[in-house]
Amino acid sequence: MKIAIIGYSGSGKSSLASQLGRHYGIPVLYLDQVHFRPGWQEVSNEEMIPQVQIIMDQAGWIIDGNYSGVLYSDRMVQADQIIFMNFGRLRCLWRAFKRYLTYNGSSRSDMASGCPEKLDLEFIRWILWEGRQRKQRDRCQVTCSQYADKVLVLKNQKQVDDYLDRLLLFKEVARKGG
Repeated sequence: MKIAIIGYSGSGKSSLASQLGRHYGIPVLYLDQVHFRPGWQEVSNEEMIPQVQIIMDQAGWIIDGNYSGVLYSDRMVQADQIIFMNFGRLRCLWRAFKRYLTYNGSSRSDMASGCPEKLDLEFIRWILWEGRQRKQRDRCQVTCSQYADKVLVLKNQKQVDDYLDRLLLFKEVARKGG
């Protein structure tokens, strides 16, 4: 199984990726871990590509993140499923705020080490506006249209929970041989 999870900052991409990685028993690559070095120093797309390619060469993977300049088209083509986390702006900001309260001063497991959780004006602007500019919205819309047969759009936590519940139910039915 190969799953690409895309969507807006704060929508829960990494949390879902982690849950799916445990469910399927396949490696998860959080693109933020590859993109940042300690102190929030950014790595170029060219430096990221070989690390992403190593994961993509495996039989199964989950890749969390957008990063359109890092094998985006290849990820979408190879993915058996594309999950678009299309949560609203304010919901994403609320989730980022809760995440900040939980991890303030420490690095999350889905983030590069040495990158303590923060919620500054730059990130708030990204969540509310810059990360949702026409270019990003159009890319998601094109992806959803081009790969409609394998795209799942999740717009809120209830839809995420229902999706995970269905996966667990299918796993249980398969285990029982039904």
